[in-house]
Amino acid sequence: MRHHTERLSPRHTGARVVARGALIAAITFAVAGCSGPAGSVPSAPLVGPSVLSPSAPSPSDSSPSVAAPSVPAPTPVEAPHLAKSKPVRLHIPAVGVDSPLMDLGLKADGTMEVPPSGFPAGWYTGAPTPGELGPAIIAGHVDWKGPGVFYRLRNLKPGDTVSVTREDGSIAAFRVTRVEQFAKDTFPTDLVYGNIDVAGLRLITCGGSWNAQTHHYDDNIIAFADFVPPGS
Repeated sequence: MRHHTERLSPRHTGARVVARGALIAAITFAVAGCSGPAGSVPSAPLVGPSVLSPSAPSPSDSSPSVAAPSVPAPTPVEAPHLAKSKPVRLHIPAVGVDSPLMDLGLKADGTMEVPPSGFPAGWYTGAPTPGELGPAIIAGHVDWKGPGVFYRLRNLKPGDTVSVTREDGSIAAFRVTRVEQFAKDTFPTDLVYGNIDVAGLRLITCGGSWNAQTHHYDDNIIAFADFVPPGS
């Protein structure tokens, strides 16, 4: 096992999580688009049937128009999610993770902060809280003078469960959909940090080959997971 200090490298410059108001607007538009454009309804006749008077000289002079019925536009429905609440603990049974969560912000160079050692994992405070609409971000080291909190993250499989205990006492449950490996110089910023119309979770660590020159791993391992509504 290498004894070293290594850093995660999900760069966030130019791709910050969008302001909450804009995020909600984008979500509303996206969900409405799933069932057709807002206001799209079956067409109705613009003019009703003509009613003729016995003395009417012609239909065109005496046919009162009848207004078309008003049909309300469909109401957008948001995907299942929880209210905002800070995450405090992460539990991933399939890979033996049971860790408190620290806060991670942005460094001066625009990269995301990382935990100062192999434990614990950390939640990126510039993203939604786990269970809110949008992509929640949790990062951790693969190793640090021994196995780190996310040492076995690469072994997650679709269907594995992730639970995040939140400050309000609720638990946000997620199900892994895929685990992918990306070179750090082609980190998928939009895929990880971009707006989504559901409550999602991204778990990030390092992977691939250890680069003795840079003292970093060449790749990132990213697990993607979707929110599981309570009672599902």
